[in-house]
Amino acid sequence: RSIENFRLGAVRQIRAITGFDRVMLYRFDHDGAGEVVAESVVSRRESFLGLRYPASDIPKQARALYVRNVLRVIADLDDRGSRIMPEHDLNGQPIDLSMSVLRSVSPVHIEYLSNMGVQASLSISVVCEGRLWGLIACHHYSPLRPTLEQRTTAELFGRMFSMMLESREREETAAYEQRARAITDRLMAVVAQNPELLHNPEWVGETVGGAIPHDGVGVYLDGRMSLSGMTPDEAQFRTLVSHLSTGAASQIVTTDCLSRLHPPAAAYAERAAGLIAIPISRAPRDYVVLFRMEKVRAVRWAGDPQKAMEEDAHGVRLSPRKSFDAWRKLVQGVSQHFNSAEQRVAEAVRTALLEVVLLLAEGRETDQMRAHERQDLLIAELNHRVRNVLSLVRSLISRTRENALSHEEFAETLEGRVQALARAHDQLTMKRWGPAEIEPLVRAEANAYLGDNGERIRLSGPNVLLDPIAFNTLALVLHELITNCAKYGALSDSGHVDLRWGLDVDGSLLITWRETGGPPVQAPSRKGFGTTIIERSIPYDLGGRARATYRLSGLEAEFTIPGRFVAQGVGTVSGLRQAEPAAPEIEGGFPQSVLLVEDSMLIALDIEEVLKDLGATRVVTASTVRLARQAIDEGGILFAILDINLGSDSSLSVAEKLRELNIPFVFASGYGEQARLTDEFAGDEVIPKPY
Repeated sequence: RSIENFRLGAVRQIRAITGFDRVMLYRFDHDGAGEVVAESVVSRRESFLGLRYPASDIPKQARALYVRNVLRVIADLDDRGSRIMPEHDLNGQPIDLSMSVLRSVSPVHIEYLSNMGVQASLSISVVCEGRLWGLIACHHYSPLRPTLEQRTTAELFGRMFSMMLESREREETAAYEQRARAITDRLMAVVAQNPELLHNPEWVGETVGGAIPHDGVGVYLDGRMSLSGMTPDEAQFRTLVSHLSTGAASQIVTTDCLSRLHPPAAAYAERAAGLIAIPISRAPRDYVVLFRMEKVRAVRWAGDPQKAMEEDAHGVRLSPRKSFDAWRKLVQGVSQHFNSAEQRVAEAVRTALLEVVLLLAEGRETDQMRAHERQDLLIAELNHRVRNVLSLVRSLISRTRENALSHEEFAETLEGRVQALARAHDQLTMKRWGPAEIEPLVRAEANAYLGDNGERIRLSGPNVLLDPIAFNTLALVLHELITNCAKYGALSDSGHVDLRWGLDVDGSLLITWRETGGPPVQAPSRKGFGTTIIERSIPYDLGGRARATYRLSGLEAEFTIPGRFVAQGVGTVSGLRQAEPAAPEIEGGFPQSVLLVEDSMLIALDIEEVLKDLGATRVVTASTVRLARQAIDEGGILFAILDINLGSDSSLSVAEKLRELNIPFVFASGYGEQARLTDEFAGDEVIPKPY
């Protein structure tokens, strides 16, 4: 069913359960204002469907209570209640009645309901992902006291509705992001072949409009401007672009009130009140700008949103509100808000167009054929890298969430791990994604977590360079070592860490980590995700070795990175690629035993859990062709997911063996549909990543 029918069914069910005259589903907007998005009401009453209510109607402290206490009942508005004896606790503080079911209502809220003619009310909180999404508000025009059975049923219904709504919104978000990926893929492929299309605002608007609704498009590229739809005129647009160029070079600008950001925009607010500006070059500044008109024409308020207040002997009182004229004044120059999903799409568009623009700039210096070849290669590489990074971050989020004991710990730990990856990527970027030195990596991680105490990590080793794949893996391992040591080991007190590295006779890199002078250390009672990264990342991702020993004097760890990832001095190291596994849908039920061929441990751990959730009872993971063939020979495999690129190797030989045994399989690749397969597998399914 559609989301509208889903919401309507909810309010009808609540009305049938409770017997209230009016039941409304009330959704909060980004600015705190609310809108009635579904309603069931007796025939003799006017409809409130579509009306909006200002954020001031429900103060922040009341919203916080709605999250904690999901059911609130007022049986009779004229019931003045009874005094609480005593009014203060033993410390002289007013008694906290936040969770009291029988507590009275504030005079302001009583007056508010009275102005609406309401005599009884019931509210059910709709909480999605820990935030107050909205309320199911029930009104009755005479006193009404729901029974315990009705209240319990209504509360259970509200919780179930919240869960189902959250699930539906996740499905909508996934579908939306899938459309967004299709848009960016089309932009990159088409613009790379025909750059002049970027000067066509109608084409840009049509391409992006499916994910970011707008009323007008402006393009400023190579000193040329073009406009379409509801936009400023050319002179105004040129002035606006000059203003936008004073900001950060790679930052998307989003606003629903352009005149606050750029005062001259007040002159054309009726045509273009809000915008999302997407920079598509660094110097000179070029932009694709999507405009939105004023929102005032499409909104109805339930009275004056700036409700008048007056004071009398009883304190603050509400006075009746007027309606639409006050709304026009309140939102003059304001457009529909660009939500977070639309901003993420804009960022993806920026990345895609920026890469294309940079690619075209390089292509002008070569002949046309070579330019087309480079475009195809770089577009495929960009898709591959973006998808792999998204999958890696998604896996970090999933595994960190499983081990976190609180939201604060989850946020702090995840931020540290993502920042460790970001610092590694920054250093690789400076090296143009070639081999990079170890020492700057350690220093950056130590300074980020220890500040001025970073010198307590003593380094010793030759000038060794690591391939980007090994560099990223080592960055995560070092991050976990340093953070754990700072919390529980030598760096938490006055101790030191000796970090040494050198080359073995076979060219492998040997790394030792020894903590001294800190508090006594013992092995953790519970192996968390951080410990898993330390002990399994290098063996799984790189085929190396890792050993951690918890001595009383401190942690000692030894790691070996194979020589194919290592160079001494300036040199070239053959690169390997990480890729993500897939979790396809299988007709007739999901296979019980699945082979997952994936060369990234983090992604393999994540997808292993997904496969088990889908119904697999046995998931065999293999990071190399040899291990995959060994798993097949052991028998029992009913289905396989094959990452095409396994470093310098390929899973095509594994696919041949599976086909000989009539075992179904699918390929997975960060190159998506552009993955290169031999003629033998040309018609086989390739799942693009991330999913």
